[in-house]
Amino acid sequence: MIDEDENILASALTFTSYDRNQSGMEVLNMALDQCGKTSAEVDCIVSTGYGRRALEISCEAVPEIICHALGTQKLYPAVRTIIDIGGQDSKIIALDEKGMIEKFEMNDKCAAGTGRFFEVLAGRLLNVSLDELGPLSLQAKNPCTISSMCTIFAESEIISYLSEGRAKEDIIAGMINSIARRVVAMGKTGQIQFKEPIVLSGGVARNIGVPRAFADMLGKKVEAIDNPQLTGAMGAALKAKDLFLKKEGANA
Repeated sequence: MIDEDENILASALTFTSYDRNQSGMEVLNMALDQCGKTSAEVDCIVSTGYGRRALEISCEAVPEIICHALGTQKLYPAVRTIIDIGGQDSKIIALDEKGMIEKFEMNDKCAAGTGRFFEVLAGRLLNVSLDELGPLSLQAKNPCTISSMCTIFAESEIISYLSEGRAKEDIIAGMINSIARRVVAMGKTGQIQFKEPIVLSGGVARNIGVPRAFADMLGKKVEAIDNPQLTGAMGAALKAKDLFLKKEGANA
């Protein structure tokens, strides 16, 4: 939630259930409680992401590529390349000097290049929480090579490494490198040049080992943005402000 000056009033996160509309209402109410506002004080709501058309109170549904570009540029104005890795997909967005989208590549078909890869494998196989992955990966001495493009087959590789007695730290570093390798390959296939500044967003950006893996692979500086899970929502809020102002202008 933002005000007319684009200051963040509140932000909230929740897991999305099968009922996308209900999940949207729950997170809205969480944000309202946080800043002491009521729904009557909200002028416009824009939804984005996979469930954007399910939110019944939304004024408009906007594609997430647009919202991620807008939100990231607001939080990091100089950005030229956005690498966003969330729980359901990974995406790379190239921006020009004016902040306009030049091209993008997106993987929404396989969990192997997303945060779901860690969710499925880290807890079940390694008994490690998501918050522990980054610090442990920095302790790796000999990262494992996880070559499979499929989460199911990657699971078999990890089980094999565990049976060989390989350290958790090396396996986790291998998992992180595997995701970075897939995403970089996806971008290069789409002829994205990875111009700097390169910003990492999405929930996976909270893992401190991930920016380093991308930096090593690209040979360029890669920064994780503050509040990396809010970039898409920030873009949606900016769209909501613009939509409200246009309606106000039309009614003036």
